[in-house]
Amino acid sequence: MVKPAPPKAQRAKQEIDYGWRGVASHVFGAFQPAQGDALTAPYVGRTTANWVDFLGKLEAWIDPSVARVYAVMDNLNTHSATDVLLFALAHPRWEFVFQPKYAAYLNLIEPWWKILRLLALKGRRFETWAQIEEAVRRATAYWNEHKHPFLWGRRRRHRAARRPGVAVVPNIAIT
Repeated sequence: MVKPAPPKAQRAKQEIDYGWRGVASHVFGAFQPAQGDALTAPYVGRTTANWVDFLGKLEAWIDPSVARVYAVMDNLNTHSATDVLLFALAHPRWEFVFQPKYAAYLNLIEPWWKILRLLALKGRRFETWAQIEEAVRRATAYWNEHKHPFLWGRRRRHRAARRPGVAVVPNIAIT
């Protein structure tokens, strides 16, 4: 007797919940690694007007005694728009440096974004954009209260300092 083939097994499917809740909003950020200061500002969209507005907030945030401001940015089209070039002309202390494509590791704010996501978003569920804004604001305030110079590179682990010298002979019985 021939048995019919069993039905093929199908993989269980579940739609992934990314937590967007239908809101396409963005958080712009700036970071001063030498002091550890951070600034974030939420915006409803990632437009040129919002980016120039954020640059204006940065101009007010950065100490006026700083002679040169280097803004390291990725190659997003809003970062090189005409309005941004006009901002650079109006603020001569600013210099925009664009990182090479596929080289996000050169931008020091990228590891800081990871820390911000851990402080503000990890393990939480948000129903509205206002809740995300508040979480990011509180995480940035927490960071700035406990700021320290940001060291770029591999993670430094705490370990006891090694003493230089000759190796110690193990305890053995001499007879």
